[in-house]
Amino acid sequence: MKLVIAVINNDDSRAAITALTGRDFFVTQLSTTGGFLLVGNTTLLIGTEKERISELKDVLKQYCRKRVSSAPTVASLGRNMLDESVEETVSVGGAVIFELSVDNFEKF
Repeated sequence: MKLVIAVINNDDSRAAITALTGRDFFVTQLSTTGGFLLVGNTTLLIGTEKERISELKDVLKQYCRKRVSSAPTVASLGRNMLDESVEETVSVGGAVIFELSVDNFEKF
């Protein structure tokens, strides 16, 4: 048994969760914040059999795409987000996946 922790962009979360649950994966959704732009993310906790890990990753690759975004930098926050705020273009989206082995799993 495996526990996959996947950190994905909020914009991708609804489609990814729908696709995962449609394939009978058990998904728990957590709202999280982090990264360079301190934007909202969704962290998914997904318990699955070891044999289904590649299927799970394929679904996440399909629904969690990288894209370019521009937003005020952290340095701009001290300027009260005025029009002259410095913007930074960064790549967002995709997925960060942690795969953990689970010794015991019970559902009741």
